[in-house]
Amino acid sequence: MEFNKPIVALSFILCMLCSTYASGFPAIFNFGDSNSDTGGLSAAFSPRNSPYGQTFFQMPVGRCSDGRLIIDFIAESFNLPYLSSYLNSLGANYTHGANFATASSTITVPPSIIPQAGGFSPFNLDVQYEQFLQFMTRSQIIKEQGGTFAELMPEKDYFGKALYTFDIGQNDLAVRFLDNMTVKEVKAIVPDIVDGFSENVKKIYNLGARSFWIHNTGPIGCLSFILEDFPSAKKDNAGCAEAYNEVAQLFNLNLKSSICQLRIDLPLASFTYVDIYSIKYSLYSEPQKHGFEFPHVACCGYGGKYNYSSVAECGDRVITEDGNRIVVDACPSPANRVMWDGVHYTEAANRYVFDQISTGAFLEHSAAFNMPPLISSS
Repeated sequence: MEFNKPIVALSFILCMLCSTYASGFPAIFNFGDSNSDTGGLSAAFSPRNSPYGQTFFQMPVGRCSDGRLIIDFIAESFNLPYLSSYLNSLGANYTHGANFATASSTITVPPSIIPQAGGFSPFNLDVQYEQFLQFMTRSQIIKEQGGTFAELMPEKDYFGKALYTFDIGQNDLAVRFLDNMTVKEVKAIVPDIVDGFSENVKKIYNLGARSFWIHNTGPIGCLSFILEDFPSAKKDNAGCAEAYNEVAQLFNLNLKSSICQLRIDLPLASFTYVDIYSIKYSLYSEPQKHGFEFPHVACCGYGGKYNYSSVAECGDRVITEDGNRIVVDACPSPANRVMWDGVHYTEAANRYVFDQISTGAFLEHSAAFNMPPLISSS
């Protein structure tokens, strides 16, 4: 499938977060999970195998997709390089920001962490904050020392001028579902999860951050792994598990409310709330309209109604029932698919989400901002 190329980059919208930086943000500091991890978990543990990265990078590069993520498109819109992961010690360049996101990360501490079976990332949002705090200090020490590595560090004033992006929370719900908590039980702890998010935003603000770009969480009840693991869940007209999406919507309601409070508590900051949920849900409710097919079925997977199995994941080497040894490979046309591996999205889906964000229709800015007229895509 092909996408229309926006005439005006997302930076035109993002720059309204702070009119002082009319030429664009000089750096991006990102916090999150696999939706925006550009190599963190792969650097810390086992790297992804092919066919991850095949569409754009032609090799695995630590992203949970066949290509670029939303954060990559955001960086492109500012003519900035893709963000290097804070955990990636090889070939990293932090001149224009850093990425603290890691796949499987949560806001709150998960019940079990990698390498335990079913474990989640040890780098929850509290840890990502600590890593950012260390990065601020160490990067400037290196900068002052001079030499080759100094050239790979951000300027000191970039920390106050940067855009701070967040995409996290989905795993806080998923880990509880997979831990056999009921939907009612997960709903009950949503306020505490969101409180943990707000506290970290405040701490980052106290370090000088002023421009915040926050994604809500997507429709978790539409993901292949939820549909496969909870087959008896009641489905809506889009084929998604209703109750699990209700939890995501409750999380988003609380997140939006918390951002409203943050605007009061932190009047010098700019906040943009991005309705990722609505954009992603449209991929499941009207896939053909947007050029996609089989929205719930993983492109890269093995077996089952949704081509997903937690014991034979994308890139794994498995032995089939007839004794053949195969690699779990991708479908012929990832560009026509929404789901990449049953948990994460294809580059095509990520590009669609980015293009919708670029219209400005799914953004809620701080009340003090006036949006410029937007030029439509051609």
